[in-house]
Amino acid sequence: MEEYVDVIICGSGSAGLCAGVWLSRFGISYAMVERRPGPLAIGQADGVQTRTVEIFDSFGIAEELLRDAYHVLEVAFWSPSFPSEGKAEGGIRRSRYTPDKETALSHQPHVILNQARINGLMISQLDREICYSTEVTGISISQPEPAGGHIHSHSQGDGQREEYPVTVTTQTPSGTKTYRAKYALASDGAHSTVRKSLGIAMVGDSTDSIWGVMDVYPRTSFPDIRKKAVITSAHAGSILLIPREGDAMVRFYIELATSTKASEVTLEDLQSRTRAVFAPYEIEFASTAWWSAYAIGQRHANAFDVAGRVFLMGDACHTHSPKAGQGMNVSLQDGYNIGWKLGMVLSGRADPKLLQTYVTERERTAVDLIEFDRAFAKLFSSAYREEHGITPEYFAEQFVKAGRYTAGQAVQYSPSVVVAAAAAAAESTLAEKVTVGMRFPSAQVVRFCDAKAMQLVKGMPADGQWFVVVFAGDLADEEAAKRLQVVGFIMFSEQQERLQTNKHTGGGKTGRDGKTVHSPRT
Repeated sequence: MEEYVDVIICGSGSAGLCAGVWLSRFGISYAMVERRPGPLAIGQADGVQTRTVEIFDSFGIAEELLRDAYHVLEVAFWSPSFPSEGKAEGGIRRSRYTPDKETALSHQPHVILNQARINGLMISQLDREICYSTEVTGISISQPEPAGGHIHSHSQGDGQREEYPVTVTTQTPSGTKTYRAKYALASDGAHSTVRKSLGIAMVGDSTDSIWGVMDVYPRTSFPDIRKKAVITSAHAGSILLIPREGDAMVRFYIELATSTKASEVTLEDLQSRTRAVFAPYEIEFASTAWWSAYAIGQRHANAFDVAGRVFLMGDACHTHSPKAGQGMNVSLQDGYNIGWKLGMVLSGRADPKLLQTYVTERERTAVDLIEFDRAFAKLFSSAYREEHGITPEYFAEQFVKAGRYTAGQAVQYSPSVVVAAAAAAAESTLAEKVTVGMRFPSAQVVRFCDAKAMQLVKGMPADGQWFVVVFAGDLADEEAAKRLQVVGFIMFSEQQERLQTNKHTGGGKTGRDGKTVHSPRT
């Protein structure tokens, strides 16, 4: 059995789903295959950083996310207490509170919500079903003659033949199925079959730091059980505490002894370690929803694409520790990045060279993340802190300083076909708070047409259109007003020219989905 699609998405993780939302909005034909028998039931990721909330808002689905989630407003730091403070040695004391994020960082909050629920929100935006119980068994890319191969082609309804150089073979309950596609996206996890089939290696290493994680319903005398907390004890290691949605469940990331083997860790080990860190506060566990143990590793793929036809996303091309809450967020942003670019290319609105910006932008992002994660994970290591004389106060300061990065707001892309180098050099003269290559900032504004107060980015939804934003300055200034009139006249003239062109060509340029290509909006 064969199926022809523009894009085959291997895996329905956060990256694959986010790309699928974009393709659905562009009306691009795609298939999404997933080896699991159904949607994710219990997610391992839970932190939703402010940049990810902004992305959901651009899709128009942030309200449900924010309604159901736990909102992280404050972080509590707990440090070892000593007899000189009138407390038993080995106990802990609260050393400081700090806001979870800078007020000006984003108009959206940092929240906690189970990955299964987050995936469900994106699934609701897809325009086709996910093919569950379908495992990818291989992938190949055909090359044009005379390079040593033949690109598979297929006739369309209009009689034209189009090329489908990517072949993905899958195994389903009813047998083997082959997909022919123009592009493929690999979102099939850290053990990616696609990556292995293409001979792409993961480079990096693992540390000797072993951590456990468990989602529990605790009974405790610890006063900050419903706040995000970083707890450092003198002898029992560290714990990162993350309250979960629903006002009852809590996640613990628990540092274990370096001699521990992750495969030998039991739930009782994690509970015992947690009690030791929390002393002198009492803690018991009414029930445990999920738990695991892992060794921290930081790796990235040595290639993020093959032949400009297959692109790796998420855990398939970068893995790191969960301490900074970046895994799901960075993966989802991978899908967001490649999704709109494929939509533009396949609907005829952009040249295929646009797709190479995914590689340059996201590969650099992954490498930077791994370097950050390596340093951040060391701060959580008791052995490292003791060896380098890192005080609890210094640890807390570094944790706070990392807030802009962990919120997803520190990424800046280099000059490319969509990031102007000349503009970057003169950005201070363009707009004071706009940095070329970084996400567009928002601000509270009043919409002129109806006097409605709103965030500026609300007027620029993720719907496949380009938006032109003019920073006109103070319109009470005569020169500023004249400049705006000139810009308005130029844009109006260009729009009229497009309308006349569309009229004479039978309605204008359309994508393969039959949808009219939109002009930029101001």
